[in-house]
Amino acid sequence: MTKALIVGGGIAGPTMAMALQRAGIDSAVYEAYDRPADYTGMFLNTASNGLDALRAIDVDVAETADGFPMPRMRMWSGTGKPLGEVANGVRLADGTVSVCVKRGLLQKVLREQALERGIPVQYGKRLESYQATRDGVVARFADGTTATGDILIGADGIHSRTRQIMNPEAPKPSFTGLVGVGGYSHVAGLAPTIGTQHFVFGKRAFFGYLVRESGEIYWFANLHRPDEPTREELAQTSSQEWKRHLLGLFAGDMPLINEIIGNSTGEIGAHPVHDMPTSPLWHRGPVVLIGDAVHATSPSAGQGASMAIEDAITLAKCLRDTPGTTAAFTVYEQLRRNRVEKVVAYSRKLSNSKTAGPLARVFRDMTMPIALKIFASDKAHAWMYTHHIDWDTPISQAA
Repeated sequence: MTKALIVGGGIAGPTMAMALQRAGIDSAVYEAYDRPADYTGMFLNTASNGLDALRAIDVDVAETADGFPMPRMRMWSGTGKPLGEVANGVRLADGTVSVCVKRGLLQKVLREQALERGIPVQYGKRLESYQATRDGVVARFADGTTATGDILIGADGIHSRTRQIMNPEAPKPSFTGLVGVGGYSHVAGLAPTIGTQHFVFGKRAFFGYLVRESGEIYWFANLHRPDEPTREELAQTSSQEWKRHLLGLFAGDMPLINEIIGNSTGEIGAHPVHDMPTSPLWHRGPVVLIGDAVHATSPSAGQGASMAIEDAITLAKCLRDTPGTTAAFTVYEQLRRNRVEKVVAYSRKLSNSKTAGPLARVFRDMTMPIALKIFASDKAHAWMYTHHIDWDTPISQAA
């Protein structure tokens, strides 16, 4: 194999390219946007297992992407009653803990690392179609250009065009019943939440926040919606309208919530929250999917980026160690499917717990302190956070 075409320049794409380079395989990244999306999205959790996987290709984003260490999560009821504290991941042997990073900055760091390693990244390359050939695959882009490679890797997210072409019958992303709203704020005198992110189960919505040492506050809210809104519909709501709506929604909950929302700086963004447990086809011919393109998890477990990173490292190892593209893709799916489906299911369960009726809220607030100690302990979630990919171990031994 001499060259891979990677569709998607977000988090999974550049990571995939760097992992392939380490495996001795050339690649190029093709991104649909016409320029780097360094300010896209808000912020996300990069779990300790994802950070550990990146180190297999000598990438450390905790420092370069201005990561806020978040080894702990503190839960509150809307009335201000403490419900418990749990680990956000597992502190690894070398001290690595999960961090919160701005999505655009994380993408920028990964892209710049790839460029520094001589990997080409092209913009304005929206995939229109592809064709398997005797020698590999030809990708056709909306701007009329083409690219030829031995394989094509779809790293183009939850609404993946690659997945749609490969399998027109593939399941569509599923609406979780939640809308995510978020932004940044600054409240004078509010102390930094060092090492901790706070979550509040309000009467009508769920709220999360952290405070940086600079005083900048990252905040988000999850609102229940029975019917799925489109991104276009949500975009028509101005930041001031969102602020008024949220202030009313959290009225009667912890006063700090409305203080944070009321002091928001800049734009307030909103998006429908989707997941996709898996796709029946992970690969076909010279084409394979990674990350959200094949299994999208809601943000509730903070594992979306980490699952994509693990996919990329694992697939590169499979291509390095397994003779034949089809065999390599098959081993990759065998190594990844069960794990990612378990993570997506766990995250969906967390999403379903974020909103509750009056009686359910009383029961939740009574039982959560005990439940967190039993079901959210470090040991209970070790399977998710201590997953390690040893780059030097041949894939046959890892399997």
